[in-house]
Amino acid sequence: MPRIVPIRDLKNTTAISTLCHEDEEPIFVTKNGYGDMVLMSMETYEKNLFLANVYGKLEEAKEDMRNGRYSSVEDAISRIREKHGL
Repeated sequence: MPRIVPIRDLKNTTAISTLCHEDEEPIFVTKNGYGDMVLMSMETYEKNLFLANVYGKLEEAKEDMRNGRYSSVEDAISRIREKHGL
């Protein structure tokens, strides 16, 4: 369940920092009842950035497969061996 806090609660920085690390999820900050900001710990940010990168690469791979741009495992291993002299 997402945590939503009003902007006035940001005055207590220690409590907000604790929430960010405990929940391991973004905290949504509202201003005048509307969404304004999102806060998260560095660990959560890095995890989300990594996952976004992985999902992006998977989408590229699916697009390559749809367009016939792929090779067999044997061909890929052969190219790797040639490239690295194995």
